[in-house]
Amino acid sequence: MLVALEWRAPSLYFADTMNAPNIAIVGATGAVGMEILRVLERRNFPVASLKLLASARSVGKTIEFKGKPYKVEALKAEAFKGVDIAFFSAGATRSREFAPAARAAGAVVIDNSSAFRMDPKVPLVVPEVNAQDLAHHDGLIANPNCSAAVLAVAVWPIHLAAGIKKIVVSTYQAASGAGAQAMQELEDQVRDYAAGKTLTRSVFPHQIAFNLFSHNTKVAENGYNEEENKVIEEMRKMFHMPHLAIVPTCIRVPVLRAHSEAITLELEKQLSPDDARQILALAPGIKLVDDAAANHFPMPIEASGDLDVHVGRIRRDLSNPNGLVLFVAGDQLLKGAAWNAVQIAEELAKPKAKAMAAE
Repeated sequence: MLVALEWRAPSLYFADTMNAPNIAIVGATGAVGMEILRVLERRNFPVASLKLLASARSVGKTIEFKGKPYKVEALKAEAFKGVDIAFFSAGATRSREFAPAARAAGAVVIDNSSAFRMDPKVPLVVPEVNAQDLAHHDGLIANPNCSAAVLAVAVWPIHLAAGIKKIVVSTYQAASGAGAQAMQELEDQVRDYAAGKTLTRSVFPHQIAFNLFSHNTKVAENGYNEEENKVIEEMRKMFHMPHLAIVPTCIRVPVLRAHSEAITLELEKQLSPDDARQILALAPGIKLVDDAAANHFPMPIEASGDLDVHVGRIRRDLSNPNGLVLFVAGDQLLKGAAWNAVQIAEELAKPKAKAMAAE
């Protein structure tokens, strides 16, 4: 039986404040970096010291954490001295450049970029799915693509119950997936539209307000864009199923925050919608939102700000006796990035806490 994760007090992670980790956040002023700070505070995660690292243009800015002001410092190799956990959220280039220095300084790197996800030596982890893979890290852990993270949380309990043979998924991806500037571009275009002004764009290749378009990443030779190929490759790695059949279509939509996904599963055996609801209602990281009478199902506006992935619209695939269809919404900045990263840090602390308790 799947059991929901409970909130754990810091004392269950660390014996006392002296054992709280020293934290660094790379890309601290970006959308994900700011969310990591909020989640650390929201979870009351114990922090002995905090370093906020960013590019030169952000150096000197002040950010408040737990009521205290912290100055943003320059991102450089020597900044990682004494750091225990380094959250990286500054893009693949910066991760490749500075992750080795952080590891050399003794820090465990939790990386939100695509730099190391498909490295066979680097665990790619969603804690609800494959927390056991953290046992094999060598100072570097990858956070999955946001769409893959939301998808994995939603379908893993179904896979445990009935086995997944094939996934067909269409994503409806919010502007938040492209960062704070993309969110601002959507807001600006909506205001300009309402004011009768000409809409301008600089982040997205197409107008995002009142429009949708294929995900703005390069289309590969196989006909799938980079985002779609990430979903395929990363799901296979996290599920330890290298030949799992996955057909993704990734679409950018005019939503500020939280991605949604329409999912059709082909299962190894039949699973009724009622049984699926019971399984998902108990699964960690999931909030069941499936009220057919009120026509109330997952929506990004309700998933925004929630640590859980909202799952609903659960029904049979009428074309396949072993098919199941569902709709999900998950906060891209949280479960798709910041919360998953902090959750990994919480998981890393568990063995230490158990060892302390046994002493």
